[in-house]
Amino acid sequence: MLTQTVQTTPIAGQKPGTSGLRKKTAVFQEPNFLENYVQSTFDGIGGVTGKTLVLGGDGRFFNDTAIQIILRMAAANGAAKCIVGQGGLLSTPAASHLIRLKQADGGLILSASHNPGGPDADFGLKYNGPNGGPAPEAVTDAIFERTKAIKHYKICAADDVDLATIGHQTLGEMAVEIVDPVSDYAALMQTIVDFDKIGALFAGGFTMCFDAMHAVTGPYAHAILEDMLGAPKGTVINGTPSPDFGKGHPDPNPTWAKMLMNKMYAPDAPDFGAASDGDGDRNMIVGRGAYVTPSDSLALLTAHAHLAPGYRDGLAGVARSMPTSRAVDRVAESLGIGCFETPTGWKFFGNLLDAGKVTLCGEESAGTGSDHVREKDGLWAVLLWLNILAETQKSVSALMADLWAAHGRCYYARFDYEAVDSEKANAVIDGLRSKLPMLAGAMIGEQQVQMADEFSYVDPVDRSRSDGQGIRIVFEGGARAVFRLSGTGTQGATIRLYLEQLETRHDRLSEDPQKVLANVHDAVLGLSDLAAITGRTAPDVIT
Repeated sequence: MLTQTVQTTPIAGQKPGTSGLRKKTAVFQEPNFLENYVQSTFDGIGGVTGKTLVLGGDGRFFNDTAIQIILRMAAANGAAKCIVGQGGLLSTPAASHLIRLKQADGGLILSASHNPGGPDADFGLKYNGPNGGPAPEAVTDAIFERTKAIKHYKICAADDVDLATIGHQTLGEMAVEIVDPVSDYAALMQTIVDFDKIGALFAGGFTMCFDAMHAVTGPYAHAILEDMLGAPKGTVINGTPSPDFGKGHPDPNPTWAKMLMNKMYAPDAPDFGAASDGDGDRNMIVGRGAYVTPSDSLALLTAHAHLAPGYRDGLAGVARSMPTSRAVDRVAESLGIGCFETPTGWKFFGNLLDAGKVTLCGEESAGTGSDHVREKDGLWAVLLWLNILAETQKSVSALMADLWAAHGRCYYARFDYEAVDSEKANAVIDGLRSKLPMLAGAMIGEQQVQMADEFSYVDPVDRSRSDGQGIRIVFEGGARAVFRLSGTGTQGATIRLYLEQLETRHDRLSEDPQKVLANVHDAVLGLSDLAAITGRTAPDVIT
């Protein structure tokens, strides 16, 4: 095997975030771009000599080609072994589990999560550490610094590895193991939820629709829901991974999972509906004619997790991202467990999980997880819901009604303004930031401000500090608004506006959320000058 050292130039400005580096696919296909970034990653983690890495992705366009390049580079850099999902496929939670199960030194996950795929769409790459979770900021900073100074990368000349055949191969001195991407993950799920109970639920005539959105969870859902649990064939729709996700947008929300929503609101709707995203770490839950917000789903799972074998002894605590509604806080208080509020980004949950401070955690952007892996996990959330439905013998609507009656309802909505010019998006946030000192006690429309700040977080485990995590405006009477910029897109910036309103009066727990939130929505939009600055008069997506 011939190992080459290729001279190259830095790719300064390519800073990975919580979800790694995301760019247009064409950018990753530019000469030496992927190679530079992979070498920067290897260098940033202290090299890979003698190390074992897990490798796989969501099957999007360029996934297979990129894996072959990464394998040749890992071999040239002295890695001892790479463990690769068959066909180059691994869901993000399955990759996290495999890193932990095999005691690997880390892993490379090829995905742009819920972003569209294809030659004209998006691609991404991220490094997860030995705990199976996203790299901490110190590591991503080191990778970023290396991208600014890299002058060469190492790669070997070799034939492609056979990704289709399970078993052992070699690439020079490096061992390559091709593994079934589903089996180890399915075995883990059997230790958490009661497969017999869920199987009996399906055997009794319970119906379900799972929309894999032409993405990576299709094989997992077919194997677990239909083959192992006995759900009828056809329960899983859009279950074959596609390089362009069936020319769709694999984001599990009512806007993009329209096929599922139409089924769940039809006269002959199944009992339960769910969807997952491109790389399998997000979920959407829908009952018959009843959409469940991610915030409410986290609260419901927290309230009933003890019904599943994996959580029979109770929860150590829970954590939520700051923009997630405070519904789970109320459940945690009733259970007498801690509830942590973190910035958005799964890496912030990792320290809490590793320290044993929390068992469940979740984000408002359809991500929910527990201490079984160090990533959010879409299919796990669906299975835990099924376990709860099997144990309670109640519908999704009845479970939500019970939750709200016991804890109040946090009416909630998120408004996404996508691909906003970055300067204009920053101007919106800067303008709000400048107004914070004068907001406390002020009236905005019909709403009186109780508190306004820019969220900062001090990690209770390592005491690291994260500032500038979003603008919070809390009103008298239980309403709250949050503005923050999201970095999950590849063009411009996404402005996210989150609204919630607590309601505890039992006769007002079934209102239209948009009507309940209308006053606070109008008040904060006017305060932000969003329309005037950006020219946007309506969001691209409402969830």
